[in-house]
Amino acid sequence: MEPMDMDKDVMHVDADLHLHGRFSIGVSKLMTLRRMAHGALQKGIGLVGTGDCLHPTWLSEIKATRASPDVTIIDDSVFELGGIRFVLTAEVEDSHRVHHLFIFPSISAVEAMAEAIRPDCAGRGLASDGRPRVRLEAHQLAQRAMDAGALFGPAHAFTPWTSMYAAYGSLSDCYKDLAPNVSFIELGLSADTDMADRIPELRPLTFLSNSDAHSPVPLRLAREFTRFEIRKSGGGGAGDGGGAAGVTYNELAKAIRREGGRKPVLNAGLPPQLGKYHESACIRCKTHYGPEQAAVMSWRCTCKGRIKKGVVDRIHELSDGPGPTHPGHRPPYLYLISLAEMIAMAKGRGVNTKGVTSAWEGLVEAFGNEIRVLLDVPLEDVARKVADPKIVEVLKAFREDRIVIKAGGGGEYGSISMPQ
Repeated sequence: MEPMDMDKDVMHVDADLHLHGRFSIGVSKLMTLRRMAHGALQKGIGLVGTGDCLHPTWLSEIKATRASPDVTIIDDSVFELGGIRFVLTAEVEDSHRVHHLFIFPSISAVEAMAEAIRPDCAGRGLASDGRPRVRLEAHQLAQRAMDAGALFGPAHAFTPWTSMYAAYGSLSDCYKDLAPNVSFIELGLSADTDMADRIPELRPLTFLSNSDAHSPVPLRLAREFTRFEIRKSGGGGAGDGGGAAGVTYNELAKAIRREGGRKPVLNAGLPPQLGKYHESACIRCKTHYGPEQAAVMSWRCTCKGRIKKGVVDRIHELSDGPGPTHPGHRPPYLYLISLAEMIAMAKGRGVNTKGVTSAWEGLVEAFGNEIRVLLDVPLEDVARKVADPKIVEVLKAFREDRIVIKAGGGGEYGSISMPQ
């Protein structure tokens, strides 16, 4: 995005705070800290969460990385590797299968939280998965996070699996008397700010957009991010977008809490229709249903598969009106479609095929990062760097908001196509 005129002591940082390391179930073994840093640099963001810092082996790797000669220690939480800053984060599943995101101020806070939840861990304990499962309710887990000094909030708050609004009807139902201490809500891939601000209790809260990436491939890491405005504290140019040279844990915490002029200034992510659970659909055959039709069928598809309620329908149940009521502090939402996915559509190939990867890498190398290619680089410059003119046509359609989206649902991502 174009640099903004800002006070010389103010900077912007783009952050993806929810990722998973290689010890989580279903996560690529390539998800190492160094690969995360490389991927973030290619995407054009400056701050990422470590993910999974409660896992003992992953925490050992974090500590070893922090001790490496090419790593700069910023504070007790934040460190810089390969030009990217990392902050200590983790996701935990509670006794009702609700997922919560935690942001820690220090290694000692992580260790304190680990000790506090260790007696209540399921399976093989903290080592069984990068995302621990605990026999604690949300408010009990929140209290342990508060005792450790960590920020917390519900992860992917609206999805029909493992989310707050899948299990509860409100923040207070979930967190009980600790609900006022919730620091943020993570929107998830199937929702945006227009949708979430239809729910009155959420309007005072900061919304985070994160990738929940399980792989470092271009389609996943930093597909969603939040841009924060912070005060510089050790370098970084004003308005430099993704760069994170001034980021500390305290600055990030103040931005999430919207304190002292620090604040989120942009949520960026997928059009929510591309999320896997945007509309209500059968988890077996992927047939989509409206909520009334699904209710008549007792949420069972004609194929006998289960119809999972979509995020759009769940939010409608919780809303107080047909449209959003945005509070004054709510930043705009920028819709992004992965450059790799658009190249794949232009070429008629799979997104992880060699030709698509080669074209993506060529553009990123030529222009610095993916976000610049998506939003800023003149199309005539892109045309000089690609052999396939269809890639330029697709990018032009994206910038003109002409990409056609078929909504996802039932665990299947939505898809994109060019207008007819």
